[in-house]
Amino acid sequence: MDNDFVELQRSYDEVCEEYAHRIFTELENKPLDRELLDRFADDMKGRGVVCDMGCGPGQIARYLRDRGVKVVGVDLSPGMIRVARRLNPGIEFFRGNLMSLDVDDDAWAGIAAFYSIIHIPRPLVVSALNELRRVLRPGGLLLISFHKGDGVVHKDEWWGKPVNFDAFFFERTEMEGYLKSAAFEIEEVTERPPYEGVEYDSHRVYILARKP
Repeated sequence: MDNDFVELQRSYDEVCEEYAHRIFTELENKPLDRELLDRFADDMKGRGVVCDMGCGPGQIARYLRDRGVKVVGVDLSPGMIRVARRLNPGIEFFRGNLMSLDVDDDAWAGIAAFYSIIHIPRPLVVSALNELRRVLRPGGLLLISFHKGDGVVHKDEWWGKPVNFDAFFFERTEMEGYLKSAAFEIEEVTERPPYEGVEYDSHRVYILARKP
């Protein structure tokens, strides 16, 4: 595994408990996110397994499961997987790297990838999206979210813990281009300003795309 991903894994292992404490209930204060996930869940019910990619403590997986979706969660961090299993009994979680998933072709009906793409350097984004397309069934849906912008944020400390990773911001049209290069069909794009006092202060973009 590339050293950047080794450091990313180690960093999330360091903060997994605090991350869960702060983030696990965040959807309660994010009405647009809930609306988008509700619509996604309605589309996914009865169509097969949906993956919460970069699941963290599993709040997205839990939300979808509670709305009748058959769901699994995948994360790079073993610490996050351990926390997700503890907080969400009855949901399957397993470790994986979205650049190279140990999953069969056409395995999943849908993928919700909330902020997992932000840790992929620009030169690798299309490769990552190709991998997500590979594991989606024909007609499968990808709901992806990211911070809007063109910069990079580096962290070497997070909630008092030593970490070492970059977070990449993407412009809406930039990500649309990456998705099209990975042979996705874009169905809907939504943007919103940050929920003040609830989350990191950045504009957010959500793109719903389909594998042909």
